[in-house]
Amino acid sequence: MGLDIGGTKTLAVLLAPDGTVAAQTRLPTAPGPRGVLDGAVRAVEGVTRAADVPVEDVTGVGVGIPGLVDAVDGSVRHAVNLGLDGEALELATLLSARLGGIGVGVENDLNVAAVGAAHLLEVADPASGPVDLAFLALGTGLAAGVVLDGRLRRGSHGAAGEIGHVPVDPAGPPCACGQRGCLELYASGSAISAVWPTTSGRPAPVELFEAAEAGDPRAVAVRDRYASAVAAAVRLLVLSVDVRYVVLGGGVSQLGQPLLEAVQEALEDESAASGFLRSLDLPGRVRLAPGRVPVGAVGAAVVGRGHAARVPDLR
Repeated sequence: MGLDIGGTKTLAVLLAPDGTVAAQTRLPTAPGPRGVLDGAVRAVEGVTRAADVPVEDVTGVGVGIPGLVDAVDGSVRHAVNLGLDGEALELATLLSARLGGIGVGVENDLNVAAVGAAHLLEVADPASGPVDLAFLALGTGLAAGVVLDGRLRRGSHGAAGEIGHVPVDPAGPPCACGQRGCLELYASGSAISAVWPTTSGRPAPVELFEAAEAGDPRAVAVRDRYASAVAAAVRLLVLSVDVRYVVLGGGVSQLGQPLLEAVQEALEDESAASGFLRSLDLPGRVRLAPGRVPVGAVGAAVVGRGHAARVPDLR
């Protein structure tokens, strides 16, 4: 079973033995340590009830959650949007106790999204074997979760995939991290909001892409610059670790096909002058995160199911 705990909602799924989603549920997230823990228990009870499976028959629970996660002891700190900004919440220990001793694994929400995307690709094509994949989250910030040979890679300091803080313009605007011209300032959802503020209350990316589609020349220019910045992130991931797929996720990815086509077109344009880049087929590696499947919760379920499997045993 997997839980994806976000600032406003908690998604829960139960995986069948063949790896497909057997049942899922969605609940509002209550803030604070007690709210997060109680909500996790309710989510487990809700999805097992939907699947008509006793809680005691669940073999493991995985949790994806924002903030600083210690995957070894299952604790989480500094998840400000969840009201967890004091002492570490020993989430794995507390949730396991509330569920009668079921094993619980806890992982950062971006990492479980990467694991979930890799799992869904493997289920769709079992003959392909373990997947090399980066899940590129286009949200308030910009970062990637990386799965290589079927294993999540956190890195020696847990910073693997933090490509949003790679400077692409040393003379660019200051970043909150203390550097200047970081990729996050150009390729995140916040980057769109900064140059194309919403006028209707709808998400800024939606308004931008609609205006570009309608032929607004400024919108076309802003959209194309944004697509080029995302293409730069894709190129960075491929040239760093040669992932087979870069899956676009996060809030901006809800644009769907128009975003995918814009990024692929930018990659094609950049590859036109480089035989080396053309040989790597960058446009063909880009995918959209599945819109109807809670990728993060699926990845959390893989983590929860696999305490003895390959995904949680990461370096």
